[in-house]
Amino acid sequence: MHTAAATLRAWTEPPARRDDPPGDDDLSPGRKARYRAVWISDLHLGTPGCQADALLDFLKHVECDHLFLVGDIIDGWQLRRSWYWPQAHNDVVQKLLRKARKGTRVIFIPGNHDEFARRYVGHNFGGIDVAEDWVHETADGRKLWVMHGDLFDGVIQCAKWLAHVGDSLYEFTLKLNRYLNSLRARLGLPYWSLSKYLKLKVKRAVSYVGDFEQAVAREARKRGVQGVVCGHIHHAELRDIDGILYANDGDWVESLTALVEHADGQLEIVDWSSRLPGRAVQVAAVA
Repeated sequence: MHTAAATLRAWTEPPARRDDPPGDDDLSPGRKARYRAVWISDLHLGTPGCQADALLDFLKHVECDHLFLVGDIIDGWQLRRSWYWPQAHNDVVQKLLRKARKGTRVIFIPGNHDEFARRYVGHNFGGIDVAEDWVHETADGRKLWVMHGDLFDGVIQCAKWLAHVGDSLYEFTLKLNRYLNSLRARLGLPYWSLSKYLKLKVKRAVSYVGDFEQAVAREARKRGVQGVVCGHIHHAELRDIDGILYANDGDWVESLTALVEHADGQLEIVDWSSRLPGRAVQVAAVA
């Protein structure tokens, strides 16, 4: 029986002869964006909702010194229910391994959906370090605490069964979202996230996001750092909370966003959904 743990162990195996997706030739430096650090999370490999093709396009066009995988990279919850692992998801793993082999420091911080990997904290798989959390120092000297964020989710901590129920409903919403966007693409309309729209329209969800952000910022202050980078809630954000920089890199099932650090230490949220059919190429700066 396949398990998510077997997928993680596969990272230690030699890559296949083709370690990149078809047609993924090395781009010229001028066609790649170069960053000091990149943070991505909530890829949810192993689920139909994972936007693997868009993620591969992002990884192909981006180079960095440090690449942080900030949790929920592999969706162990979904894989335990039903095995789903198309070639595109394997291509993502191989692309990450390729980056590690070519000199990028790749750090994997497990989340709640890939909590099985927490037993491997301190180990290295194919050049990818597994860590419980991390403190990253930016080029301008700020210390950022990097963690997934599920430890600050009251639903996950106090009612895990309820989180699994919510996960099933969320998968249904993503499935409906795929059908809607398939129709929108045929009509020449841009990508639109139904689940993101519903979450932002529900008052309780908006309150939850705010409470989560405040709790994370408070813990960062206690740890004596200048900022925090997380994922988990699928809501990209970059703002100051009472003197603490709060940065959430979003996700790769709804928002298609990443957090990046430029050579001077400036942080930005990159919105890759602009590369989907019907949209022009665009990078959204947040500050």
